[in-house]
Parts: sequence; C-alpha cells; structure tokens
Amino acid sequence: MPVFNEADTVVAALTAVLGVEIPGVALEVVVVESNSSDASRRLVQGFESDPRVRIVLQDRALGKGNAVREGLRHITGDVVLVQDADLEYSVDDYPRLIEPILAGRTDFVLGCRHVPGRPIRVMDGARRLSRVLDVAHWLFTGLFDFVYGVRLRDPFTMYKVFRSACLDGVLLTSNRFDFDWELVGKLVRLGYVPVEVPVGYAARSFASGKKIRFFRDPPTWVAACFRFRFARLRDPAVQPREQRRGAIRRSA
Repeated sequence: MPVFNEADTVVAALTAVLGVEIPGVALEVVVVESNSSDASRRLVQGFESDPRVRIVLQDRALGKGNAVREGLRHITGDVVLVQDADLEYSVDDYPRLIEPILAGRTDFVLGCRHVPGRPIRVMDGARRLSRVLDVAHWLFTGLFDFVYGVRLRDPFTMYKVFRSACLDGVLLTSNRFDFDWELVGKLVRLGYVPVEVPVGYAARSFASGKKIRFFRDPPTWVAACFRFRFARLRDPAVQPREQRRGAIRRSA
C-alpha cells in the first residue's frame, strides 16, 4: 500500500484491509509511506503494533510506482495485491480477486472496473471531466491492447494481483503512474495472461485528492507503452528462482 498525503482516508483503508478474512490465507500488509506533508505518516505509524503490518518509511516522495517497487522488496507472501490508501476500491472484492489464483487457474488477475452500459467514472461535480477521462481510458486501453497483442478492458486498474514468483528477476524502473503500464506490459510479455474480474469502483475527483496530473502524465504513458514493449525484462544482477510449477502461461 503506497501512502502519500492520504490522511483523510488511510486509517479507514488500512482498517478495512486488516478486517479482510479469507479462509486459508494469512494477511501481510506492507505500507510504504513517502514522507507526506499531512498527518499520513503519524496515522500509519499507529498501526505498527499489528504484527501483520510492515511499515516502510521513505525520505521523500518519488511517485506511486517508486513506492510500489519499494514495497515489493519487502513482501514475503506468495500472492501480491496492490492496494491504494484511498477508498476508490472495496476490499469486499478481495475474495473474488484472489480465488482464480488460489484455484490454480491463473497467476495474474486484474480487477476490472468496466461494467457494460455504465461509465467507469462518475465524479460528483465533474461529470464532463468524468466523460473525458472515460474516453481517454478506452483510447489508452486500445493502444495497450494493440501494442501488446491482448484484449484487456482495464489494464490500468489499481487491483493487480499476481503470484510473487511472477516477478522473480524482473526489472522494474517506473516511478509514477507509468508503473501500471510497465508491470502489466512486462508480465504479459513473460506470458502471464491476466484474468479480469469485475470490481466496484467509486472514483474520487481531483479536488478530493486524485493525484494523476492531467497534462503531465498521459504523454509518459504513451512513451511507456512502447518503451516497455521492447525494454529488457530481466535484471541481469538478479538470478530468478525457478517459476512455480503449474503456472498458466502462453508463449511470449
């Protein structure tokens, strides 16, 4: 869970995550706090006494992608789920997201926000902007699907769930929201075809803390789409472990 300036929601988000109970699954929550300018760090540290929580403190904010990459260095579990510190997504979807992996049907799941016949985003007081973002979503999704040869509906969802072994030796470099493109793109190139599971989504507005920069970030996504299609997959300094048996893969 990356955290930066989420004092209004981080306690509720962490409390909700820690309240999840899935039979046969032990919960480990790695929180990466990026030196927020609000009370987020103090609030996060209030969870230190919970043995299920591991808190990583960064000296400065380098972006969501950087925080997630830092968190991945500290995980010990077999299955990884990326969770933001806001309340746009519901932890009630955890069992559905994890079930295909636990059942052995796939090693990679995406929580799909798209419900046929309904817009993805309905932000109060910003309906026109919501429509613009939804159109942009489909344009970027079409670009991703074309470049990587897949048919996904929501590759940029926050809910990315995968076996930790999938990333053994994989080189990840993105610091901001281009991390979404890098992670999904590289896993697809490695042969992991994600199963998309429908999830609920309550989009927050920019006034409520949405951190995407409307004019700065989109050009970096287009660049990331092509860069990570051909970039090196493996970190030569890391010797990957043998992939789990039974992994469901397709030829890259």
